[in-house]
Amino acid sequence: MKGGFANPVLRLLLLLASIGVWEAVVDFFQVPSYVLPPPTGVFHALYVGTARLIYINNAWVTIEETLLGFVAGTSLAFLLGTAVALSRRVEYFLYPYITMFQALPKVALGPLIILWCGIGLQSKVVLAALIAFFPLMVNTIVGLRSADEDRINLMRSLDASELQIFWMLRLPGALPFIMAGLEVAMIFALIGAIVAEFVSAQAGLGVLLNSLNFSGDVAGMFSILLILSMIGLVLNYAIVFVRRRVLFWDASQKTMDTVQRGGTL
Repeated sequence: MKGGFANPVLRLLLLLASIGVWEAVVDFFQVPSYVLPPPTGVFHALYVGTARLIYINNAWVTIEETLLGFVAGTSLAFLLGTAVALSRRVEYFLYPYITMFQALPKVALGPLIILWCGIGLQSKVVLAALIAFFPLMVNTIVGLRSADEDRINLMRSLDASELQIFWMLRLPGALPFIMAGLEVAMIFALIGAIVAEFVSAQAGLGVLLNSLNFSGDVAGMFSILLILSMIGLVLNYAIVFVRRRVLFWDASQKTMDTVQRGGTL
């Protein structure tokens, strides 16, 4: 490994430079605030909403919906993905229906889910779980089927059971795929929670974003989008943290860590 090409200071400087250019462009061209508010207006709206605990209370609602939907969706995805990967019969009967259901636009399903589950927490969790489900299921299937057939046959020749083959060979080899699927599923769960709040909800950042849209508070809308971006970043880093602990033995993980730290191969 050779020297790094970046560091956190340069990342921060790039962010500050981008904000400065944004502010300068809005000021120079005198862009109306209802079209593109300046960063100072966005940060002021962020400060006011945070100081009044409006953003914090609604953010916790969205985070709760996201995490519960993520856990429910990925748990079901792993179980069904494992069943499909290990059983051709299960794949033949279930996989076409799963694919057809995934092709349905979840926004269109939102009103039905609200009708069936109500406007409370349950409907948001269900929609978040549905959107987070498919990425992990596909990655689980691909990962479990990526096991080397020669190694599988060798373990069978040594009288290993299918359960032993699964735990000792298939699952360890599938972990990089599964962790990659979890990263995507976490972001999708956040999107699902927001979509459900757009349809109908009593609290959450999606509800607040709709309210600010109706009142024409564009700076407030940008501040909500900033909060959602930060939530997505933190949740993604949480999965990356787990991935680094689980896949410490994987060569591709070491390469990825080096690139993220700013190193070169």
